Amino acid sequence: MTIAKICSRNVDLVDQDETVWQASVRMRQRAVGTLLVLNEWKQPIGIVTDRDIMERVVAENRLASRTQVSAIMTRDPTSIGEDEPIQRALARMRRGGFRRLPVVDQEGKLVGLVSMDDILMLLAGEIAQLGQVVQRETPRGIAEEPVLSRFE
Repeated sequence: MTIAKICSRNVDLVDQDETVWQASVRMRQRAVGTLLVLNEWKQPIGIVTDRDIMERVVAENRLASRTQVSAIMTRDPTSIGEDEPIQRALARMRRGGFRRLPVVDQEGKLVGLVSMDDILMLLAGEIAQLGQVVQRETPRGIAEEPVLSRFE
């Protein structure tokens, strides 16, 4: 399965010249923890998370109303192509120590955002389905199945 199938296509953005306070208000209003910064070609050039704000503004006692997003954003975030397999996204997240990846098309333009949570929810659903198959195949599961359904 490719990243395009599970990524969120509704991505919240922020301009690098906006203040961290404005970015924080946007995060709260939209109930998100990540904002992306794009260049004029719609390519990701920065990412700001709620954790960035906590570590780079609050913990350093900086004024959010006077600090620009460009001062705290992670520049040139690692991204992943929309046609890439989920396993590759997991590998990049693991290597980089981050939980979110911008998803881009072949020209590097933003098409979505994939998070560790998106992948874990997919995997949890797959494991649950496998568990049901295993349960049906156990002696107890076979014994609990109605007799007529085994012959249909």
